[in-house]
Amino acid sequence: MKTRTLLIAIGCIIITGMADANTLKDKPPTIFYPEGHYLEGWPRTAQRDMFGYNYQQHKFVGYFANVYLGGDGLPPYGGNAKKYYQALVAYGYFDSVEAAEEALSGEWFWGLRDVRLYMRWNDAWLSNQDRGDDSMGDEPDGNLDRHYGFPSYINSGAELTQFQVEPIKVTCKKGKTKTVYLYYYSKIVAVPDTAVLVDGIWYTEDGEEMGPQSYGQFAKVKEFLYDPLENGDPCMKPCKPRVWKKEMCEMVRPDHCWTGKRVWGDNGNGKGPYKIGK
Repeated sequence: MKTRTLLIAIGCIIITGMADANTLKDKPPTIFYPEGHYLEGWPRTAQRDMFGYNYQQHKFVGYFANVYLGGDGLPPYGGNAKKYYQALVAYGYFDSVEAAEEALSGEWFWGLRDVRLYMRWNDAWLSNQDRGDDSMGDEPDGNLDRHYGFPSYINSGAELTQFQVEPIKVTCKKGKTKTVYLYYYSKIVAVPDTAVLVDGIWYTEDGEEMGPQSYGQFAKVKEFLYDPLENGDPCMKPCKPRVWKKEMCEMVRPDHCWTGKRVWGDNGNGKGPYKIGK
């Protein structure tokens, strides 16, 4: 009887602690898009938003430019630059198409606007809750937590994985145009406070290399680039890796991935990844 009473008491404590966290499923909503965002004042929800973010599932799927446009107070980009400029003028963001084009051309990300981007992260990178006790303050403030429980990303265990697909048009024989694709994959992790930075490379306290510095407090532990223009004639050969790395597949289409008796790796020359075996 005493054991049962103790378990009930512990359960009450856990439930009480969880109640202090604001979530994306709260009704009425408690977490909102910040000031200056295109959706300023609107609640963030557990569904994918118009820019491509799904904060509940810790992922982003969409155009590269849409990672930044919302924060700049602009609507999402849909894949046609000419129509986007016209829409910005029609809705009063700029006085002319030329002004819109000039303003956006000055943004570093605009040249990558047509890159398809897939991102996955863990709760330490960007949480789907608002508990306070992060760089924004000690109490829930309407914003999603970053590196919860830590003053910075150091030691937080934060991770971010991204996969980019960039379309490139090439001209083949007889003037025929073909679209080929550049693939880029990377994973960064927050470094521990014992890590040492030497010439832009993070090392563990034992001297083991973690990877190049990224975003200051992160090490790039995985990176892969497949450029069709540097892998033979793109008009004659397949213009994408025959099989993605297991990590890529699990991140982008986890419902379509299976390992079975398959072995994942490169083809021995560092230009993989390719499937080995049946």
